[in-house]
Amino acid sequence: MSNLKRIAVLTSGGDAPGMNACIRAILLTAAACNIEVIGFKHGFNGLLEQEYQTLHPQHVDNIIQRGGTILKSARCPALEQADGPARAAASLKELNIDALIVIGGDGSFRGTMAISKHYDGQLIGVPGTIDNDVDGTDHTIGFATAIDTALDAIDKIRDTADAFERIFLVELMGRHSGYISLAAGIAGGAEQIICPEFGPLSPDNLRAIIKPIQHAQLLKGKSSYLIVVAEHSYPGGATALAEALTKAIGIECRACILGHIQRGGSPVGADRILATKLGAYAVEQLLQGATLMMAGEVNGETCLYPLEKTGDGTKQIDPFLVRWQQQIGSY
Repeated sequence: MSNLKRIAVLTSGGDAPGMNACIRAILLTAAACNIEVIGFKHGFNGLLEQEYQTLHPQHVDNIIQRGGTILKSARCPALEQADGPARAAASLKELNIDALIVIGGDGSFRGTMAISKHYDGQLIGVPGTIDNDVDGTDHTIGFATAIDTALDAIDKIRDTADAFERIFLVELMGRHSGYISLAAGIAGGAEQIICPEFGPLSPDNLRAIIKPIQHAQLLKGKSSYLIVVAEHSYPGGATALAEALTKAIGIECRACILGHIQRGGSPVGADRILATKLGAYAVEQLLQGATLMMAGEVNGETCLYPLEKTGDGTKQIDPFLVRWQQQIGSY
């Protein structure tokens, strides 16, 4: 049993809807156990620069429904410097921090692991990223909301595509994974989905994309056609792909890039619940002595997963949905 008196929390990397819900759960759980909580501002930058505030229950009133993060977030190039991790550890020691909770993705967890080489306290991660590309948990905080945000846009674009009988390409975020694109594409009834897991796509091998479009035109005539594209799936992105397809098939193709809109907005219920569950679980596991672990959820059950393995890339997009989408892609 760990004797925690003072813990810290920070949000790092890209923001994700539900981060505030997670901060709230961490603070309320810690307060119930008489543990002091401080929040570092602007990710690891706040840790290095000792920019922080002591958090009290009133600070988390009415934040569960808010997107973004009250602690702010940022990338931290300073942590990647040779002396960065040691400086971060020294700051934790100086402030008498017994444990640090990092809410972020696998990049944030790599930074946490670097700090661990210089810090004797406890370190635990909570997966907060819309990309859902963290190993050790079925879903990450923010993923469910990002799907709904993307789906709302896809439904609206479909209306315009139907009105003009036009081909639209919708580019979604996901860094280097297709979790959001596959889920939103399936839910939005997209005729095609393009993501990194389906293999490389280049100007020289567009036939696999063009053939289903031509087949659909033979079956249905001129009609709307949506292609959901994960970012980084094609050189130059969806705009370049739309231009290449327009030239190849002689039909105007339009690209719509959602970008950072997918990170914002009020978290949906699933993200609020997951964030609350994992935030509270992280504090409870710290009290049990856990360190260098991530708090995750697999098959509905909370679990710990080694922090150093969260970026191994062993988690795969749903193989059933991949097979089904490829099976019906020609109809």
